[in-house]
Amino acid sequence: MELGFVGLGRMGANMVRRISEHGHRCHVFSLVEAERTALATETGAVPAASLGELVSGLPVPRTVWIMVPAGNPTQGVIDELCTLLAPGDTIIDGGNSNYRDSVIRAAALKERGLHFLDCGTSGGLFGLKRGYSLMIGGDDEGVAQARPIFEALVPGIAMVPRTPVKDHGPPQPGEAGWLHCGKAGAGHYVKMVHNGIEYGIMQAFAEGFALFASAADPQIPEDRAYPFDLAAIAEVWRRGSVVSSWLLDLGAEALADGKGLEDYSPRVADSGEGRWTLTAAIEQGVATPVIADALFARFTSHDDVGTANRFLSALRNKFGGHDGVPKPGEVKS
Repeated sequence: MELGFVGLGRMGANMVRRISEHGHRCHVFSLVEAERTALATETGAVPAASLGELVSGLPVPRTVWIMVPAGNPTQGVIDELCTLLAPGDTIIDGGNSNYRDSVIRAAALKERGLHFLDCGTSGGLFGLKRGYSLMIGGDDEGVAQARPIFEALVPGIAMVPRTPVKDHGPPQPGEAGWLHCGKAGAGHYVKMVHNGIEYGIMQAFAEGFALFASAADPQIPEDRAYPFDLAAIAEVWRRGSVVSSWLLDLGAEALADGKGLEDYSPRVADSGEGRWTLTAAIEQGVATPVIADALFARFTSHDDVGTANRFLSALRNKFGGHDGVPKPGEVKS
């Protein structure tokens, strides 16, 4: 199959590499000429100097995958592609777009006779070797047209042991690593919730390892103080523990170099999916306290000047006479 691919950042470029390794031919476009030229040299992809050149080089019916930042960048690419593609062609948004935007885009493109697929893509920088988990929304015809690309990107059924009740039957939906989740917006909805859950898991690990680190605090009585080896705990949990996971593997890697975590910023960004997950939860009346707490913990990390905590100290001083002066072992900034 021949595929148009727009957006050659770290994740997009690796997806082109994996698709190419599986025998498909990519026509690639990026605003940065060096990116498209280098990737074309490496993979045999066809570089295009514009979206028009990319589209004109594809056989009909055309399929174009977009892997650019959500919001205006994605909308801008779609708007231009609309003027270049013909009825029967397919646009795939593989970025982290809001599922509501995907519903609107699918309706608008349907009026032009174009298929639109929203594809939640998980796998990050490791997807090149591990494969990507794909969550897809859109119409059946568009999914069928792009199926060879989905099958090239995913890990395949052999990556993990099959669920026992399915072990002897034919492959079931989702087992290969991609799933047609439903109509337009369904793919990005599932990826949104996936990322919300990810926030919660990451926060739980972070709080647990913070507890380990604090167990060696000099203020703790000696009989209850433990100088835990965080890297070693991560390693033992990776083997046989019910909390073993790829996220734990990555955490173990971060701890394994012996430097600790000092080189990492205490400020944790959020890219939007956690907020969208909470919005959906509120609208649907579903309690998601773990995801909410994890998101708010990230917001707390953004308060570089400690405004909230300083205000709390001021209130304690006013009603209780607490002066806010740090005790021995505490740090006042």
